[in-house]
Amino acid sequence: MARVHIPKPWNIPEREVTPEADFINRRRFLTGIAGAGLSIAGASLLGCESNSESKTPTKSDANFTNFESFERNPNFAKVDRPLTDEALAAKYNNFYEFGGTKSIWKKAQALPTENWKVEVSGMVQNPRTYDLDDIGKKFPLEERVYRFRCVEAWAMVVPWTGFPMRLLIEDVQPASAAKFVRFTTYYNRKITKGPFWPPASRLPWPYTEGLRIDEMANELAFFAVGIYGHALPKQHGAPIREVVPWKYGFKGAKSIVKIEFIDKQPATFWNTLQPTEYDFEANVNPNKPHPRWSQATERMIGPGRASSWERRPTLLYNGYAEYVKHLYA
Repeated sequence: MARVHIPKPWNIPEREVTPEADFINRRRFLTGIAGAGLSIAGASLLGCESNSESKTPTKSDANFTNFESFERNPNFAKVDRPLTDEALAAKYNNFYEFGGTKSIWKKAQALPTENWKVEVSGMVQNPRTYDLDDIGKKFPLEERVYRFRCVEAWAMVVPWTGFPMRLLIEDVQPASAAKFVRFTTYYNRKITKGPFWPPASRLPWPYTEGLRIDEMANELAFFAVGIYGHALPKQHGAPIREVVPWKYGFKGAKSIVKIEFIDKQPATFWNTLQPTEYDFEANVNPNKPHPRWSQATERMIGPGRASSWERRPTLLYNGYAEYVKHLYA
């Protein structure tokens, strides 16, 4: 049986952060992990080379009321780096319900978004079930340009369209005893078949994520229903997803079907699989390395091979400390 050697974190030189070999040999790395019986968490580095031969869908068939009537929020109009090219962002995605590589955009087109509903329940005064028409009418949409930082040490800049999470909080009125919120994504084992490592049936589906209530109420916390000026394409988590830009990307649940307000910290997908590598808080921190690589720098995704991508220093809280540092004093 093949064995894969994963260096201990204290043996990884900083100059080797997310090395090129990890980008171009994902399937080989994955197969080795599965064969050696190693931790599933190692698979989060898979499939970073995207397929550029086919036209990538950048539009969605989700239909939101008043989607065209939004403006860019001037407080979040730009960041200290250019927008990521839309075609690149559309082909470079993690969406484990559809596979373990970055090139899952084709498979993600199987996601059914017709008659979508989001159930909001738990410890709330006003439980709701929203459809897309409700969302478009009830919550004024705006565009925000946010940095996006993956735990795998790659990054991009994206213009999201959506609404602040606090507006939903105001609508459903959580009880004072509610301290956390759990987000559950769409799952149908016949459609969302998952990656091939290990057997998908052994993974803790459906994909769930969570926040503290005070994190959800923060000005930055956002529900995205669009990107680059149009409704979310399926590979980005249509028709509605979390965006919490001061946290690593795995905290942003895609294709949300349920939101529950609860009194205890919820179990979440990656934290359940490997809590030592994917903690519940998951704030971007250049001084807190992942057990298998440094987080001191990041690569901005671009054309060509990963080794040619621009490298930048990672910013504490992904550059949003002024908005969130008080939450973690």
